[in-house]
Amino acid sequence: MKLPRRYPRLLRVSCALLFIALCLMGYTRIMIKWGHASPPMLLPATQQADLIVINKSERTLTLMRQGVQLASYHVSLGKKANAGPKQREGDKKTPQGHYFIDSRNSHSRFSLSLHISYPNKKDIKAAKEAGYPPGENIMIHGMPNGWEWLSPLLQRIDWTAGCIAVTNTEMREIWSHVPTGTPVDIEP
Repeated sequence: MKLPRRYPRLLRVSCALLFIALCLMGYTRIMIKWGHASPPMLLPATQQADLIVINKSERTLTLMRQGVQLASYHVSLGKKANAGPKQREGDKKTPQGHYFIDSRNSHSRFSLSLHISYPNKKDIKAAKEAGYPPGENIMIHGMPNGWEWLSPLLQRIDWTAGCIAVTNTEMREIWSHVPTGTPVDIEP
């Protein structure tokens, strides 16, 4: 039985698409590996931030030490960050209020990440009164592993589920300045 003429062409196209897919998978694996490089060491205590200020309307994260600005970064926020403070799980809003860094994750899906202590008692009470769970897992983090090349685009839009996102390079700088326990003020 002789195959119609279009099958060899279809086979070549399929092989080419498979090759491209495998190359992209390999690239993603390499990027994930790079994303999980050893985290930077904490800077000496005299260079560490004693406060993180996140201003949602200005889209900035500022590291402070004794009232002096150490560094400032442009951030991306939750998709609905302009719609007020986070009120419940899944609302895609970034919280507002006083929190602190309660843990660090060097093996995050988003480069490095610093976990923010949301929800606090006030958030839990408000969500409970409204009849909803408050949500959790609000972090300061880098880009999704393997997608750092999209930073120029992702830093222009709000794309997270409520987190605060910076580039991977910026996240490494922030990581080195911010010990666990650092207060975080998230302003409207």
